[in-house]
Amino acid sequence: MTDATELRTRTREFLAEYPPATTAPEEFLRARFDAGLAWVHYPEGLGGLGAARALQAVVDAELEAAAAPDNDPRRIGIGLGMAAPTILAFGTEEQKKRLLRPLWTGDEVWCQLFSEPGAGSDLAALATRAVRDDDASGEGAGDWIVNGQKVWTSNAHNARWAILIARTDPALPKHRGISYFLCDMTDPGVEVRPLRQITGEAEFNEVFLTDVRIPDTMRLGEIGDGWKVAQTTLMNERVAIGGSRIPREGGMIAPTVALWRERPELRTHDLHQRLLGLWVEAEVARLTGERLRQQLVAGQPGPEGSGMKLGFARLNQRISGLEVELLGEEGLLYDDWTLRRPEIVDFTGRDAGYRYLRSKGNSIEGGTSEVLLNIVAERVLGLPSEPRTDKDVAWKDLAR
Repeated sequence: MTDATELRTRTREFLAEYPPATTAPEEFLRARFDAGLAWVHYPEGLGGLGAARALQAVVDAELEAAAAPDNDPRRIGIGLGMAAPTILAFGTEEQKKRLLRPLWTGDEVWCQLFSEPGAGSDLAALATRAVRDDDASGEGAGDWIVNGQKVWTSNAHNARWAILIARTDPALPKHRGISYFLCDMTDPGVEVRPLRQITGEAEFNEVFLTDVRIPDTMRLGEIGDGWKVAQTTLMNERVAIGGSRIPREGGMIAPTVALWRERPELRTHDLHQRLLGLWVEAEVARLTGERLRQQLVAGQPGPEGSGMKLGFARLNQRISGLEVELLGEEGLLYDDWTLRRPEIVDFTGRDAGYRYLRSKGNSIEGGTSEVLLNIVAERVLGLPSEPRTDKDVAWKDLAR
């Protein structure tokens, strides 16, 4: 069993072999994965050492002290926080070996093909169909032919791969007739169209799937088990959003605190008290997220992440609102309405108006706040579930 001392020694030896100052970032990241220092709780050969998850902090501290290059979760967060733990939990050995390394290094970007125009909060109502091609012979025999539309797909315009859920048996109730696939976004029949947001950007997209052929070897989990597999993705997504690793006084609170320190003429007693309260809440959220990540069993978080994500959305919106209020008339200005196609969501690199507008999406993405409240109520507090009259009805018989 690897302990902190052994891991610290291993990391320092790695840094001596690959000095950050003279090693190209992409070479460094690939070598770090191969050395098992990417995510130490993953198995050996898959970027890890089979060590305790909490020991990742030992590696991170050594690498940070050496000014080592790191991947950018803002750009590849869907791959790191959602696709990777799901592939680890349900993937074949071939899928893990092919996909995890370029996912972690950022050589291949991932997106999520889940939500649909008629299946957002009620995701299990999805209508995208995957039909087995049993009439084909040769290489295409047994492939799945996928048709449908997905929406709110972050970073689809940059993605090589997508995690995809589709209906494979409409005669079953909606939660039981779904299967989970890994879709190559460069395949014929995949069309990505931008969706312009309130910020002016188009980081989201709608994706149209027309006779997209997916080999059965790119199915994740058993046929019909897609909802079960998707729950792993969604629970990890909420931890990734609500419990992301940030430094003290980092994240959304950082620019507001900096503004307070740099512009004393904007200060009032009332705003001072509110800022202090939000600073404390941000610090509590940061420490709670750290504890949550350390408690996780790799790939299988519980419903607690829903509470973290819910708190993250509310806190971000309150902080960005205070920043705009602190700026007064300046807070009404907005720097750029250009239709951009960004690779990352940069909350701190834009102005207060951007942060205020973009934070509105925090209560929708990764599960709406209303849905997360239900999850916390039912799965954390043990309260009775809401009545669901469609739970045992065949999907094909549901009104749409």
